[in-house]
This record gives sequence, C-alpha cells and structure tokens, in this order.
Amino acid sequence: MRLSGILIILIITQASLLHAIEPPLISTQAQDEFFNAIKQHCGKSFRGKIVVDNQPSASFTNKALIMHVRECSNFQLKIPFHVGKDASRTWIITKTGSGLSLKHDHRHADGQSDSLTMYGGHTVDSGFTNVQSFPADAPTIEMFVAQGLPQSNTNIWQIYIYPTKFTYRLIREGREFKVDFDLTIPVENPAAPWGYQD
Repeated sequence: MRLSGILIILIITQASLLHAIEPPLISTQAQDEFFNAIKQHCGKSFRGKIVVDNQPSASFTNKALIMHVRECSNFQLKIPFHVGKDASRTWIITKTGSGLSLKHDHRHADGQSDSLTMYGGHTVDSGFTNVQSFPADAPTIEMFVAQGLPQSNTNIWQIYIYPTKFTYRLIREGREFKVDFDLTIPVENPAAPWGYQD
C-alpha cells in the first residue's frame, strides 16, 4: 500500500475517533447563542439574590449565593451553585444533538451522589437567545415518582442570560423560585463543589 493510502486511512480513523469522543453539536442558532453567552463568563463567579420564592426554605435564608461558571467545553457547561457553605449543587447544561439539557448534579460533602441527583429537563423548542426552558424529562419524572415527589413532575426550569444578569428559575403550579446573579461584578471563585476537584 502506498504511503498516501496509509495516510488517508489514518486521517479517516482519527476523524472517526474524534467524532466518537465529542457528540454532534446540533442545536438552533438561538440555543447556540444562549450557550455561548454563558460560556463567555467561563472561569468567573457571581453573587446572586433570591427575587421570588413562594415557599421559603431555611437552607437559603441569609446565605451567600454564588454561581461559578467553572467548566466549559464546546458541548457542556458546569456551573456550581454555592449556598453559604453548602457546595452540593452543580447545574450542567449540555448540547445533546437535539437541543439543550439541564441537569442538577447533587452531591454530599464526601462527594457521593445524593439519592435525588441528575434530574432536570430538555428543551422542546428553539427557545430564545436570552431564555431557554427545560420541562422535566422522562427519567426525571420517573425519579420524582420513585422518591415520592409527584408534585414535581410538572417542573419547568428556566435560565435567562443577559449582558448584566443571569437568572435561574423553577416554576410549576403553585411554586416559583427565582435567583438573579449580577454579572457586572465578578467575585472570588469558591472552592470546588462537592464531588469535584480543583
């Protein structure tokens, strides 16, 4: 076999391996712009405040709220959400090949996964450059039923990204929770969230 033939085979093989490692990045223009608007803040952290909570929880009262756009690739963003000293929550936004998914990675202080983890939703339409909605997906609904939380089956998570503000919102019938983060003033990055390493 000639050298040129061997080189062609090697190039094709390498391309196939790269394709297997990184999933196809199929998403709408609005989803791409939304993803990239968050990604541009990679490595930075921002302070937040609760602006709506119709079922207040003591775990959030008088606690510093910090989001950290910590890990970024062409297809995934990992954003820890620190509540005081509680570093159990990480939001994961992923390009899936048919839109975007949002998952909640919940860990214990020892790094072990919580029994209620990796729940979330998937986009069902193009959304908007500044806003994407994630209705609860089938695995999440199964998890909520198994955990005795059927009221959460209709959860819709929303993320808003504007030049000066990032917003995380949860809504369902009778429930709304919303946190705004000020993107104009970066703060010191927190330590790695539980289950991750610096």
